[in-house]
Amino acid sequence: MTKAIIAEDESLLRAELVSLLRGAWPELEIAAECEDGAAALDAIEAHAPDVAFLDIRMPGITGLEVAAAAAEASPKTQVVFVTAYNQYAIDAFDRGAVDYLLKPIAPDRLAATVSRLKARLDSGDSGAAALAAVVNQLRANLPALPRAEALQWITASVGKETRLIMVDDVAYFQADNKYTVVMTADGEALIRKPIRELLDVLDPALFKQIHRSTIVNMKAIAAVTRDDSGRGTIRLKTRPETLPVSLTFMPVFKGM
Repeated sequence: MTKAIIAEDESLLRAELVSLLRGAWPELEIAAECEDGAAALDAIEAHAPDVAFLDIRMPGITGLEVAAAAAEASPKTQVVFVTAYNQYAIDAFDRGAVDYLLKPIAPDRLAATVSRLKARLDSGDSGAAALAAVVNQLRANLPALPRAEALQWITASVGKETRLIMVDDVAYFQADNKYTVVMTADGEALIRKPIRELLDVLDPALFKQIHRSTIVNMKAIAAVTRDDSGRGTIRLKTRPETLPVSLTFMPVFKGM
């Protein structure tokens, strides 16, 4: 059975796409519905889907970053970008090996996309080279989203005490149930802001997601090693523990 994952941060649009797909492609198994890029990367690694429908704009890890990682982690996965940026997208998709859907999604457009996907899956054409070219062109041409000023410090709880912690001093953030653990050279503290929201306020040049539940400060990394499966392990400068890097996040460290 053909498997797909869907990544769309707006729940109503995600539900609409699921509903449209069930009508246009009844035999398609939707293996995962994801609300952000990190969940999409996990789903691609777990399910190796035949198709990934990716919203280009998602908080934290974008659909473009997911697609770039998927090309390495699951080369056979066909990518369909979902976008509201018609004027910026059309030229990039003229190559024809990667599909796109414009919001709001028109049923006839989806039907045409499904037909092309089935043909590509039958032919075994992964379109990996064309996907890489499309991702690069979109990265160059899509307008940047306005970002809030990067977070400089946080207030975190250590037992009954509240401490002020400079973000530069944080080695990594790790999700822990309802909390996020803030780990520094001196130990751990807790904040209530979830990992997904932290990605929107941290400096993206310094803080990188390496796992669905972990964000690391690049300045805190001493070394990165890759095992035979392609997954990685991070050794830190100021902490004794090591951090696992999911296969789909390893492209972050290409060239290091």
